[in-house]
Amino acid sequence: MSSTPSGILVAIPVAGGVGLLVALAGLGVLRLLRERSIGAMLAAVAVVTVVATLGGVVAATLRMIIESASGDVVFGVVAIGGLVGLGVAAVSARRIVTAGRRLVAAVHEISPQGRFVPPPGLPAELGTVARALEEAYERLRLAHERERALEGARRDLVAWVSHDLRTPLAGVRAMAEALEDGVVTDPKTAGRYHAQIRREVDRLSDMVGDLFELSRIHAGALRLSRRRVGLGDLVADALAGAEPLARAKGVRLAAEATEAVPVQADAGELSRALRNLVVNAIRHTPADGTVWVRVLAEDGVACLSVADCCGGIPAGDLSRVFDVAFRGETARTPGAGGAGAGLGLAIARGIVEAHQGAIGVVNAGPGCRFEIRLPLAA
Repeated sequence: MSSTPSGILVAIPVAGGVGLLVALAGLGVLRLLRERSIGAMLAAVAVVTVVATLGGVVAATLRMIIESASGDVVFGVVAIGGLVGLGVAAVSARRIVTAGRRLVAAVHEISPQGRFVPPPGLPAELGTVARALEEAYERLRLAHERERALEGARRDLVAWVSHDLRTPLAGVRAMAEALEDGVVTDPKTAGRYHAQIRREVDRLSDMVGDLFELSRIHAGALRLSRRRVGLGDLVADALAGAEPLARAKGVRLAAEATEAVPVQADAGELSRALRNLVVNAIRHTPADGTVWVRVLAEDGVACLSVADCCGGIPAGDLSRVFDVAFRGETARTPGAGGAGAGLGLAIARGIVEAHQGAIGVVNAGPGCRFEIRLPLAA
């Protein structure tokens, strides 16, 4: 059968029917691939085009008895296959564009402090972009929360330090004026005033040192000079330095180290963190109480704990103990001796975290137990 109008009229409907079936099947496949790679979608479009073309040719061949090459029939079949492929490609492109617009709309709707929720049903590539955006927004949200918390801590610090500086300065000024105006002439009283002024000056000097250390920690300017040190040696030095305070308070100091526990640390900074914990424990332990310092290694981690007899910390305050200027209530409120500006525990946390360690506190026995965990030295 040669190329005749009747042959074309027979071939085109057959090819069109086969192309329609292949197109419907292709759209179904694309729906299944809507969350897969865009490359997979484009491959499906190419396969649909080829299958539609071959299917039309085969169907026309079976329907017609072709005695010779019929250019018009083959051209019509190929044209129908191409149209089917273009239609499927247009639908696929529309879906990709729509998915991209949904992703952009989701980005525009998110607030700086909110969470980014990726729209469902995205192709694989856009899904990867959406997950990356979700992670980026989460990092931004956490950074914003940290910035707000740090700003609140700065305000609290200014308030606390202003109060703690004003009180001793007022006392020093009053005593200095009394000595200067000749109100106090008794040598014994004058000597007591001088000694009190010296103590207050030392206390103010310690507060300024704490503020400088805390500012370095918050600015990320704490530079560590690490070397291999034993925690047992640091404990011995810290207890020796705190012995006068413990003796004056009537508090016993006890240490326990089951084995040598080496760590890679800045001995000076880590000693300061430990000393802050020990002094804090002594200040909040009543007379005739005991402060225990223990050192051990477990599961590849160096563990150092300081336990006191403070009576415990309210459960609601446990998560705030290491905040700047936090002092707590009842059992942990400083008395007449004062405990500084409440920076010691905040400094200890900053130093421990700079060593890639962790610090925490739990209520245990007659008081609470502060725990430091550091990586063991190889």
